[in-house]
Amino acid sequence: MRDCVVIVFAKAPVAGFAKTRLAAALGDDGAALLAQRLLAAAVAQALDSAVGPVELCCAPDRDHPAFAALGRGAALTEQGAGDLGARMARAFERALVQHGRAILIGTDVPGLDASYLRAAVACFEHCDCVLGPALDGGYTLIGLKRPAPELFEGIAWSTAQVLDQTRARLRRLGRAWTELDALADIDEPADLRHLPATWRTDFGMEPTCSR
Repeated sequence: MRDCVVIVFAKAPVAGFAKTRLAAALGDDGAALLAQRLLAAAVAQALDSAVGPVELCCAPDRDHPAFAALGRGAALTEQGAGDLGARMARAFERALVQHGRAILIGTDVPGLDASYLRAAVACFEHCDCVLGPALDGGYTLIGLKRPAPELFEGIAWSTAQVLDQTRARLRRLGRAWTELDALADIDEPADLRHLPATWRTDFGMEPTCSR
């Protein structure tokens, strides 16, 4: 079987553009600094997983210096136009032309590590799709062996319905899938408690963690 490409979807860590919902707790500059740290960690874990090549899929383009610094280990591509679903579907279609399997992750899940990615790839031995549920009702990871643009059309992105809607689509398409353990993503100020304790200290928060 051909290798598995890991696609890391990322926004440029620019104040006022990345992690804007965290600005209430960290300020625009603090949210951007956290976005940059999350970005670097996500790419590092993707590379450490050694499941295949890593693609850093950038928004709004690949020109930000943070992307260039990480591009030494990951191929840089651009998300392009359209809503999140359209951009994800396009990334899968492109990747699966060259690779037998593809996994797409974001950059807001510090608990998504190399071992989690390796577990996701192992699921492909007995299913067409793998999902990494998020505690907020979305998902932190999706992997496919064949393009499935229907999984990304008409989804209520950034809501608690994303995972349930995706499961319903998979059932309708007759696709077998496997789910990994649920992880926390960092979207809202309340989610900051899920950061690693050392990160919380670095950002001036109490070094306690709820997990």
